[in-house]
Amino acid sequence: MNTSPSPSAPILASLKHPAEITDLTNEQKKALAAELRDVIIHRVSVNGGHLAPSLGVIELTLSLLSVFNPEKDKVVWDVGHQAYAWKLLTGRYRAFETLRKLGGLSGFPKIAESPYDHFGVGHSSTAISAALGMAMARDLEGKENHVIAVVGDGAFASGLSFEALNQAGDMRRRLIVVLNDNEMAIAPNVGAISLFMSRNMETGWARKIRRDLKEWLKSIPGIGDDIVNYARHAQRNLKTIFTPGMLIEALNFKYIGPVDGHNIEDLERHLRLAATFDRPVLLHVLTKKGKGYAPAEANPTKYHGLGRFDIATGTPEATPPGTPPSYTSIFSSTLCRMGAEDRRIVAITAAMPGGTGTARFKKLFPDRFVDVGISEEHAATFAAGLATQGFRPFVAIYSTFTQRSYDEIIHDICLQDLPVTFCIDRAGLVGEDGATHHGVFDMSFLRCVPNMHILAPGNGKDLERALVTALNLNHPVAVRYPRGSVPAGSPLPDESSSILSIPPFPLGEGVLLRDGRDALILAAGSMVHPSLEAAAMLQREGIETAVFDTRWIHPLPADQIAELARRFSRILIAEEHVLAGGFSSAVLECLSDRNLMEHLKIVRAGIQDAFVEHGPQKTLRHLAGLDAEGIASALRTLL
Repeated sequence: MNTSPSPSAPILASLKHPAEITDLTNEQKKALAAELRDVIIHRVSVNGGHLAPSLGVIELTLSLLSVFNPEKDKVVWDVGHQAYAWKLLTGRYRAFETLRKLGGLSGFPKIAESPYDHFGVGHSSTAISAALGMAMARDLEGKENHVIAVVGDGAFASGLSFEALNQAGDMRRRLIVVLNDNEMAIAPNVGAISLFMSRNMETGWARKIRRDLKEWLKSIPGIGDDIVNYARHAQRNLKTIFTPGMLIEALNFKYIGPVDGHNIEDLERHLRLAATFDRPVLLHVLTKKGKGYAPAEANPTKYHGLGRFDIATGTPEATPPGTPPSYTSIFSSTLCRMGAEDRRIVAITAAMPGGTGTARFKKLFPDRFVDVGISEEHAATFAAGLATQGFRPFVAIYSTFTQRSYDEIIHDICLQDLPVTFCIDRAGLVGEDGATHHGVFDMSFLRCVPNMHILAPGNGKDLERALVTALNLNHPVAVRYPRGSVPAGSPLPDESSSILSIPPFPLGEGVLLRDGRDALILAAGSMVHPSLEAAAMLQREGIETAVFDTRWIHPLPADQIAELARRFSRILIAEEHVLAGGFSSAVLECLSDRNLMEHLKIVRAGIQDAFVEHGPQKTLRHLAGLDAEGIASALRTLL
């Protein structure tokens, strides 16, 4: 992989304060933009991260810092995938080599990291809501600062963004929303007319003329108000004929744009124009995702977020030979095999066909695939509607994003007991994306909902069988599985046989994988394999440990667990999840309800009551005591 030295960045290295950007000439800013691209490409090639989004907003970031004062003006980045240049320009250049490393800079804006990160983000579509709250707080305190929300076109289409736009238009507070549009295709002539109309109809002198003319027209007895209303509608209609701003104007926003997002002079001029309004403004900026790095420009989806890669070729770091397949790839192939045999199956994802593995299903069965965009709430209720008509929707969403659809899961799916399956990818610790992306809450918030069934397969073969089980159950189901490869040497699916001939798991039954005499491990999902490894380590020390794979989180294998608790007085419960309300809580409730706690000594291995920061997945599991060594150590202490 990349072993080249860090690129030279003389202008960037010389900046001691973001305010110094204002004093740079336009040529110096262009040179600084090139330096930023080099630094970001180099660092992501080594550390991994979100490359294409950050490369697309270099000029926009420079323009924001040229026009606004980050000491008092508030800039809120939506999601934060595009915030690397912001970090570099706001005092974190020297620390940028630690990006996404354990104890280093976060891959997202983070209030605790810098006073210039005005709002912490990680989940999409929050920027306008947060910025509007800041704008109201500013007005209540009698301050004069600007508030700017930078929103990508994907996030802009989400329900939360539109809720915020609706409220902002109604409140009419001073707010600037920058729409970073890197996909919408607008012909040059339309863009030129739009830019002319937006700019020249909204400059200060034009607004003054309109105000004076309006007052004069209103003074005409009898018909003045009618003429003013007619003129207002005529001007609005003329403007929206030539721009994509009709909807925005209808929401009581002023619309400006589209503007070339890589022309610093144009960006600065239009940001200053936006700052002159005393009401909400939307500045429409056109950018190219991956700008300045040919592989990312050619394939922005592939380079949206990635691991280490070779800069010269753009080739990602090769997977070591013999690496087992990932849980996601097994899910993908299994869902496709199921889809081929059962036409009721519909695959749904929320803007993540590549990450969730549903892109393959889309290619094979395009009429039964739906990408709803960044709209997890809609995905859930949309799936519920399908289920009422006899279809079997499989909704593939990361654990951390499933949180966003909780109300719909309860009221629209579980309350009606509809057969919707949630394929919860990235369940557990995900690594360098950190606290906003760890999937460590889903068992807690799902297992308390009536009618919801939860499966946690511990290997690839069991993931296949869990999905078949979900198809056979006429109830809501969540199948949770971790990021990364299945355990080496563990059973894999046999794709030569009919997928629907595989027997489903017996409801609420687990399996004793290893017997023993000294202690028992109750393991869920990703903790099954390290528990077996821990038992093998302890056996070499003369300690015989039983390992029970629960398979089901809800309904829990209560009878089996109770029977094992009568045999073993020392029990360790392992889960890659928060301890509060998760799998181990369910086990303790079960044992308590059956009056089996008195003779037991129990220790729980899981995530403590704190958010886990970013770092390598293996390292985070070790620090949490969720690897074989940690489980074995906890058992030694228990014994």
